[in-house]
Amino acid sequence: MQVIETLAQGLKRELKVVIPADEMETRMNERLAEVKDRVRINGFRPGKVPVSHLKKVYGKSIMAELVNEIVREKPTEILTSRGEKSATQPEVAMTEDEAEADKILNAQADFEFTLAYEIIPAIELKDATGIKVTREVVEIGDDEVNEQILRIAESARSYESKKGKAADGDRVTIDYLGKVDGVAFDGGKDEDAELVLGSNRFIPGFEEQLIGVKAGDEKTITVTFPADYPAANLAGKEATFDITVKDVAGAAPIEINDELATKLGLESVDKLKEIVRGQIEGQYGSVTRQKVKRQLLDQLDELYQFETPERLVNAEFDNIWRQINTDLEQAGKTFADEETTEEEARVEYRKLAERRVRLGLVLSEIGEKAGVQVSDDEMQRSLFEQLRQFPGQEKQILDYFKNTPGAAASLRAPLFEEKVVDHLLSEVSVTDKTVSKEALMAEDESEDKPAKKAPAKKKAAAKAEAAEGEEAAAPKKKAPAKKKAADESAE
Repeated sequence: MQVIETLAQGLKRELKVVIPADEMETRMNERLAEVKDRVRINGFRPGKVPVSHLKKVYGKSIMAELVNEIVREKPTEILTSRGEKSATQPEVAMTEDEAEADKILNAQADFEFTLAYEIIPAIELKDATGIKVTREVVEIGDDEVNEQILRIAESARSYESKKGKAADGDRVTIDYLGKVDGVAFDGGKDEDAELVLGSNRFIPGFEEQLIGVKAGDEKTITVTFPADYPAANLAGKEATFDITVKDVAGAAPIEINDELATKLGLESVDKLKEIVRGQIEGQYGSVTRQKVKRQLLDQLDELYQFETPERLVNAEFDNIWRQINTDLEQAGKTFADEETTEEEARVEYRKLAERRVRLGLVLSEIGEKAGVQVSDDEMQRSLFEQLRQFPGQEKQILDYFKNTPGAAASLRAPLFEEKVVDHLLSEVSVTDKTVSKEALMAEDESEDKPAKKAPAKKKAAAKAEAAEGEEAAAPKKKAPAKKKAADESAE
C-alpha cells in the first residue's frame, strides 16, 4: 500500500492511497480460501470447489467487501501511522467511473482512493498558575429561606369552595376559549383550569376581570397581549376569552409548621428549612460556577491563539446560527430589530464559533494530559437526568443513545469539560468574594436582554454560549393561560 501526501496546507491534508491490483487479488484469494470449505455449490463436493470457480462466482462480491473494509479501517490506521488526529471523519473519495470500478473488483486495476481531512493542531500547554479568578459567594440569610418556604406553602395551601363572589387570592376553576378577531387560536382553550387571582400567571388584565365572579357565571373578557409576547401571531393583538366559572374557592390560612412539612413528604419543618436552604445554595452556586468558568475561559482564550479546523468551526457556527434564527423567528423579530444586519451577525457568531472550537480543543488537551476520565457511573447519572427531563419518553431516549453513533459522546463531552474545569480551578488562583444576590445575578440578567448595538453577546448569543458557561439560566415570568397547550400559545 502506498500513501502519497498530495496536500498539506495549514491544517488541511489530502492523501492518495494506492493498493496494487496484485495485493488486492492476494487478499481476495485468501478470503476465498477461508470460505472454500463452507460454501455449497451444486456439482461439487464440500471443500472440492476449484478456486477459479469460486473466484468466478464470489470474486466480485468478496472484492467489494474488501474495498468496504479497507475504506472503513485504513483511514484510522494511516492517520495513526502519521501521528495525526483528524478533526472530523476524513472524507473518502473513490472512482465513480463504472468501467474503472469493475476493473478494480476484478483485480485488473489498482484500488485508489483519497482521504481529505483537517488535523487537530498540536497544542503546547501553558502554565495556568498565573490565571486568577474571583468566585462570588452569596450569604443566605434566614429571611430568604423563610420567604422561599412561604412561597412553597402558598403553592401547597388548600382551598375550600365558597359561596359568593371571587376576591383577590381566591382560586377559581374555569373553562375558557380565547379568540382573536372572533376566531379561536391554538392554545387558547382549556377546561377545569385552576387560577389563583392575583398570582399574575395570565396576561395582564385577565385575572383582574374575574374579581367578583361567582360559580355558574358566564363572562366574556377582553385583553390585549403584550407587544413583546413570545408568540408573534398574538403579540399586541386584542383577544376575547369566553369564560365559564365552575367553582370559587377560598384559601386556607398559611401555617409554617411540621404539618406543612409532612404534607410535603418531610418529617419536620426543620428538615424543610434545611432542604430549602440547600436548594437556594445550589441555585446561587450554579450562577457562581458559570461566572467563574466564564472568567477561566476568557483567560484561556487570551493564552491560546492558533488556527482552528475549518470544518469544526463550520459545524459549530451552523449550530449557533440555527439557534439564532429559531430565536428570532419565535420572537417575530429580524436582525434589524436587533439593530444589526445579517452580515454583521454572521461575523460576530463566526468569531464565537471559532472561540468555542479553540477552547474545546484546549480543554480536551488539558484533560488528556491530566488524565481526566469520565466514569461509567457518571455517564449513567447523566443519562438518568436525560430520562428524568422527559417523562414518558424513556424508551425513545434509551433507543436513541443505544443506536445513534456519537450520542454517548454528547453525554460525555459536558461531563469531561466540567471535570477539566475542576482540574484547572485546583491549579489557578481563586479568590472568594462575598456579594449580594443582586450583584451575583446582575450581569447574567443583563446578558439576557435584547441587543442594543452589540448583537453578538446578547439574548440569542447567550443561549449559544451557555455550553461554555457564558450564561446562567434566569427564571422567566409566565404570561397567560394555564399549562400544557395553553402555555404554549395563550401564555
